[in-house]
Amino acid sequence: MTITPEFPATPTAPAVSFRTVDLRGKGLTLAGLRAAVPRAQHQTVADAEQKVLDIIGDVRRRGYDALTEYAQRFDGVEQDHPLVPAAGLARALAELDPAVRNALEESISRARRFADSQRPRNIDVELGDGAIVSQNWVPVARVGLYVPGGLAVYPSSVIMNVVPALAAGVASIALASPPQKDFGGLPHPTILAAAALLGINEVYAIGGAQAIAAFAYGVDATTAGPTLEPVDVVTGPGNIFVATAKRLVKGVVGIDSEAGTTEIAILADSTAQPRLVAADLISQAEHDPKAASVLITDSEDLAAAVRIELNTQAAATKHSERVREALSGPQSGVVLVEDLEQGVAACDAYAAEHLEIMTANAAAVAARIRNAGAIFVGDYSPVSLGDYCAGSNHVLPTSGTAAFSSGLNVTTFLRAIQVINYTKGALEEVSGHIVSLAGAEDLPAHGQAVTARFGKPA
Repeated sequence: MTITPEFPATPTAPAVSFRTVDLRGKGLTLAGLRAAVPRAQHQTVADAEQKVLDIIGDVRRRGYDALTEYAQRFDGVEQDHPLVPAAGLARALAELDPAVRNALEESISRARRFADSQRPRNIDVELGDGAIVSQNWVPVARVGLYVPGGLAVYPSSVIMNVVPALAAGVASIALASPPQKDFGGLPHPTILAAAALLGINEVYAIGGAQAIAAFAYGVDATTAGPTLEPVDVVTGPGNIFVATAKRLVKGVVGIDSEAGTTEIAILADSTAQPRLVAADLISQAEHDPKAASVLITDSEDLAAAVRIELNTQAAATKHSERVREALSGPQSGVVLVEDLEQGVAACDAYAAEHLEIMTANAAAVAARIRNAGAIFVGDYSPVSLGDYCAGSNHVLPTSGTAAFSSGLNVTTFLRAIQVINYTKGALEEVSGHIVSLAGAEDLPAHGQAVTARFGKPA
């Protein structure tokens, strides 16, 4: 594996240090590929874990007093109680830019159509005369949805969290987003407007790991405000502290996935258009200096052309400093592969949150991918489409967790309950088998629980 240095600076802007990892001629195993692809090295979950444990413990012990202190420390906000008043939600919706409202409504409409189609059907299976086993999908009672703040505003994440929960039939929905000093200690008004548009009236100005702790364990009422009841499931993206908090409370509550800082991988060949590849890499880099943008290609010419485009486009974009930092980090770069076969293997090893396919026969290549949060096929399916208006969900697993977890969807908020309904005759038909298996496991009372119903010895 060869790593080449940064692309030289242009005369007009600092360089984008978009490194190259060369996998050509390397017969790497899956473990080798996972070790080779670009990953963040600046901070790991282990680094964040103790800090998050301390925050979770503090919120459990001191409730709103701890939340108030964290709002002051992390957000520079003085709080009496984090619950957003109904008037604040109504005002945000009334003052929302009509063009933004129209865009949110279109996004909601498309997300609802997709989410409504995801709900699995209940089933009844007759295994014999009078022997029926059913599986019924039942929504959880209450969920806590997290919407990040910070460098950008994410009303789209309100939609992505709320719509599948509503489609699942969840009756109680709470939403949290960081307080903003510029908006009187409330979350950003566009986030509040999106919540109001969806009929969510329980919104809290709480950010970070402390929001996840409050959802998981609940917070008792004070003279300043009501109880925050604990939830059954916590969902939503966030930074490494939010993702770590979700990991640590899993088991107390359900979670969607560890959706941390965003990442994009693009699998491209010589047919790809360098300006589009660069534009899409930059679109995710503008989220955060720690965002990951990775190009996987078997074409040195494409890689060289994309480097030029990255420098040109990064210099011209609004958040150029943030973009350059993200593209220059250890989590970003070009991965040169021998051929498409190795490219697909590298994609599966990376298990990207967002994976774009820009190759000949892109749909066929996409069908070969096994590990990705979401796959975007061809030149006209950029990740930003999925961020807003594709109808798909943009809350997706990051940091390689797409190898074993899924993006947010309706089933995140559902439980499958099995129902067993046997008649006397149906039970008697299998009673001998139950007695035999109970004996084999040295659990004779299991068999006796069956034979007792027929007045027979075990």
